[in-house]
Amino acid sequence: MSVKMKKVIRVIFFLSIIHYPLSTVTYAAPAYGTKLPKQKQLFAGLQSYTIFRSNLEKSYGRLLSQQEFLLVSFGIFDWLSLDLKGGAGNIKLRGSDSGKLDYPTYLGGGYGFRLQLLEKGPVRAVFGFQHISIHPKTIYIGAVKHKSVLDDWQFSVLASYAFKKITPYMGARWSRRDYIHWQDGSRKLVKSDLSESVGLIAGLDLPLTEKYWVNLEGSFFDAEAFAFSLSYGF
Repeated sequence: MSVKMKKVIRVIFFLSIIHYPLSTVTYAAPAYGTKLPKQKQLFAGLQSYTIFRSNLEKSYGRLLSQQEFLLVSFGIFDWLSLDLKGGAGNIKLRGSDSGKLDYPTYLGGGYGFRLQLLEKGPVRAVFGFQHISIHPKTIYIGAVKHKSVLDDWQFSVLASYAFKKITPYMGARWSRRDYIHWQDGSRKLVKSDLSESVGLIAGLDLPLTEKYWVNLEGSFFDAEAFAFSLSYGF
């Protein structure tokens, strides 16, 4: 095993140890913020993302979801990064005609990219696209079989200003969440409320050491969510 691979394993192990107590009270940033890896540089981290509320169309109620991921971002160029994630998540449905449905945590993952639009002194602007797909466990209510998938799509534009010890940012996003539901094999696609597609993002990057940093982020209007991630730059 190479020295570099041993270093990667040690970092992931360290992040796994400290992530557990943090993830019980804080959550991760789905937009990743404005910190991009340089060309051929790798970022790795742990992310936990909670959706407190996302309204569905018509009378289908609202979605809630808790998601945990291992993150990897790779710099294709200094101004373009590829973002990947893998982990698990659940789905909860509330206030719908179908009643209360809780799908236990199972597989989830996502992908996306970020494009740096501007970097001038401490000011930076970034455009991003992110997709998350959650596949929780199937449940039974009586003899009725229920299966679901959550597809979360997001486009965002963020602007940040780097102070000496903190980098706050704000921006806007367009998002859509598709709740795909099978009931005894009959499939139905339910979209999020399209009148609530535009939202606000506010967050910050906080360096802990030269290579470790924390990202906090809140999302509003299109959905209600709060976020936390802890990352390491190689």
